[in-house]
Amino acid sequence: MSKQLQQTLALGAIAGMRSMSAPATISHVLSNHKSKAIGRSPLRFLQSPTTAKVLKGIAVSEMAADKLPGMPNRTAPPVLLGRILAGGLAGAAAYKAQKDSVVKGALIGGAVAVAASYGALYLRKALGSSTGLPDKVWAIAEDSLVLKSALAVAHDARRSTNNKLY
Repeated sequence: MSKQLQQTLALGAIAGMRSMSAPATISHVLSNHKSKAIGRSPLRFLQSPTTAKVLKGIAVSEMAADKLPGMPNRTAPPVLLGRILAGGLAGAAAYKAQKDSVVKGALIGGAVAVAASYGALYLRKALGSSTGLPDKVWAIAEDSLVLKSALAVAHDARRSTNNKLY
């Protein structure tokens, strides 16, 4: 399995759980490991350290907001569209960084975001039902999974950079 496919699958799953964490993750990676392939593309803004910081702040805010009452369901059409776009953006950037098809990366990232949105929603509901623990407990566990996954993507990219993949 190619490096960009692995990255895109992870980023799509991250977007399905916490939409802004996927763009924040790929921006962090690209701001620390610039890609010549992205340097002249419309995706070049993701390589900016300022963009990475702003996206990380938005991602943290999203994690906090997820715990508030009255937040819309992640599968509500406008919310799901945001997750698709976030997964698509992250996937497009991962593929472009490897001089591969932006469209392919966007489609994979968006599709995985949809699958992860539904999967994480139903898993949280099932865990809450079977354990009796409140949803906030499972939301925090989901945040932890998102953070660990984002760190794994960043670590893998750093390791790949040593092998000249970026």
